[in-house]
Amino acid sequence: MSLLVVGSMAFDSVKTPFGERDNAIGGSATYFSVSASYFTDVRLVAVVGQDFPESELNFLAERSVDLTGLERKEGETFRWKGEYGFDLNTAHTLDTQLNVFLDFQPRVPDSFKESEYVFLANIDPELQASVLEQVKSPRLVACDTMNFWIEGKRDELVKTFGMVDIVVINEGEVRELAGESNILKASRKILEMGPKSLVVKQGEYGALLIQNNSVFSAPGLPIEDIHDPTGAGDTFAGGFMGYLASKGDLSRDGLRRAVVFGSVMASFNVESFSYDRLRTLAGEDIEARYREFSDLAHFERL
Repeated sequence: MSLLVVGSMAFDSVKTPFGERDNAIGGSATYFSVSASYFTDVRLVAVVGQDFPESELNFLAERSVDLTGLERKEGETFRWKGEYGFDLNTAHTLDTQLNVFLDFQPRVPDSFKESEYVFLANIDPELQASVLEQVKSPRLVACDTMNFWIEGKRDELVKTFGMVDIVVINEGEVRELAGESNILKASRKILEMGPKSLVVKQGEYGALLIQNNSVFSAPGLPIEDIHDPTGAGDTFAGGFMGYLASKGDLSRDGLRRAVVFGSVMASFNVESFSYDRLRTLAGEDIEARYREFSDLAHFERL
């Protein structure tokens, strides 16, 4: 099934208690695409500068990521610099340089407009809405966001939420947007904005799938070898949407399995800087870790 993603590609300079890396390849659409490519073909809409390495674009193409929608513009690629303490759920931004991303206006190629699955990564909610005006009757639309848009463009964000089926968002952002400290009450308020499902990312503690009449909790897999959590949420979204697009099962059980596969991919991502660990995955690695998640949460009813 066809899966379209619109978002950022970037260079990240990251420091964690376990090491650091300058000018690592990053960006929401990049992490998403690599992760989702293990399940289905991906169509990418993004912008990079003249400094983005051709070798990385070749890697994406080798992973069946269609780059027809990628713009290469004069100037430098978006850059982000951040640092993590031992609380790896929170990144401290040190520097942001939007560069060519500042004037990004997503243009969906004609060959992408009939994509059945669409993911709107973390960009301006007005740009997210503009993408939905360009695609033709997708079967499923999901989006991400961040506190910057919650604080700066709340009305536009709420409007976009009314146009999508699933919102993928972290726990702090759920509380901030809804103005509620209780995660379930906050989630119910967001569901009232229009989406049918809410996926709440909880970092190392897992993820929640919240719908009007059900709550599903996927555990976080304890990982011994952690290097960098940057991009884990985007990698999660890639696994989640990639699995859904590959199976076409949008039932409650299908969505729950997708949440676990998203968690599987995120658990690999944190084992390296950038998406180095994702480069070397095999299908059997993903299946084995899915079984680990299943064993972790399994118990017999009395």
